[in-house]
Amino acid sequence: MASFISHLSIDCSDAYSLSEWWKPVLGYEDEPGDPNLPGHDECMLVDPEGKGPTVLFIEVPEAKSVKNRLHLDLRPRTDPQDTEVERVIAHGATVVADRRGQYGPGTGWVVLADPEGNEFCILRSPAEVEAQPGPVEGATA
Repeated sequence: MASFISHLSIDCSDAYSLSEWWKPVLGYEDEPGDPNLPGHDECMLVDPEGKGPTVLFIEVPEAKSVKNRLHLDLRPRTDPQDTEVERVIAHGATVVADRRGQYGPGTGWVVLADPEGNEFCILRSPAEVEAQPGPVEGATA
């Protein structure tokens, strides 16, 4: 018998604020019937379409100190990668590494960090991948 992933947990110092920051990035919403409120030490976000993983933000006492061992790879639903990167930067993400084009024109990803320093990557959109497949993205983010 095997296990399945119930949800992804992200340690943080302020669960409510970070969950609110991630909502528009992912297009997610609070878990139905369990709204996230200021002061909650755990805040859950769900994909309204029911396709993506549930994400749980959990307050912990220690600050982030090293590179994440696990991170999110985000693929824009419709917009090109460059548009999505600019949108998320305008929302407050910071660039950690820009690896666009590392395997030639139209390849690569961008490593960003959320307001608490948790790294995540923006990959190419499905249309961009279809137009120019290239190597596997995010394999060494």
